[in-house]
Amino acid sequence: MKLDVISLDNKKAGNIDLDDAIFGVEVRSDLLQRAVRWQLAKRQAGTHKSRNRSEVSGTGAKPFRQKGTGGARQGSRKGPHMRGGGKSFGPVVRSHAHDLPKKVRKLALRTALSAKQADGSLIVLDKAELKSGKTADLSKMVAALGWKNALVIDGETVNEGFARAARNIVGLDVLPSQGANVYDILRREKLVLTKDAVEKLVERLK
Repeated sequence: MKLDVISLDNKKAGNIDLDDAIFGVEVRSDLLQRAVRWQLAKRQAGTHKSRNRSEVSGTGAKPFRQKGTGGARQGSRKGPHMRGGGKSFGPVVRSHAHDLPKKVRKLALRTALSAKQADGSLIVLDKAELKSGKTADLSKMVAALGWKNALVIDGETVNEGFARAARNIVGLDVLPSQGANVYDILRREKLVLTKDAVEKLVERLK
């Protein structure tokens, strides 16, 4: 399929032929859900922790004699049923990550790219370069292009001036092609790919 290529000045800069195997696959919401869940679980810290009965401070002595008090027998004040006692079956430090096959990850990324193309939210840019590196200059260009909520994916590396200018613009994210992922693509309304990014993504997902 063919798509128009534009410049940062909002002028037409030719067109590009997109590979149907990458940008024209069937959109499957189940794959997108699995990929997003895998990403979010992988980045979860898992540092939550509560103290069990062996970790709380307190005496190990029997609180009162076994018989004759009229109360239930007790062997420790550290039990979960006692005030100040340890937590029973509480959270522990662990990894929340789970496996997702590479083939499924690749297909999910192809699906995310195809979903953006299908709903008209995919934009191809000739170059994402800004010599001045000033946020004010890029902000005017972004406003003229109508990118209120967008992810810009560049080639192997991101232009330093463009990245510096984009840093302070709310709703604009910039990534190199290697950092392209399902979650970031779906969380932004517009997906902006440079011509270099298209080339690198085709190489990566073929």
